[in-house]
Amino acid sequence: MSELWAALCLVAVLEGLFLFAAPGAWKRAAEQLHALPNRHVRAIGGLVVIAGLLALYFVRGV
Repeated sequence: MSELWAALCLVAVLEGLFLFAAPGAWKRAAEQLHALPNRHVRAIGGLVVIAGLLALYFVRGV
């Protein structure tokens, strides 16, 4: 369970870094996502989940 919390904390750190380093680019990206239909955003989210799981599989060697 502590690994899950550590992973969530790292996500927060990465999100914060993007907001801190490039707030304008982050806002533009959010506006572009807002303009997309829900099905496209859902597809992008699904692809990101799959990519993350694959990366975790290769990094952890499970």
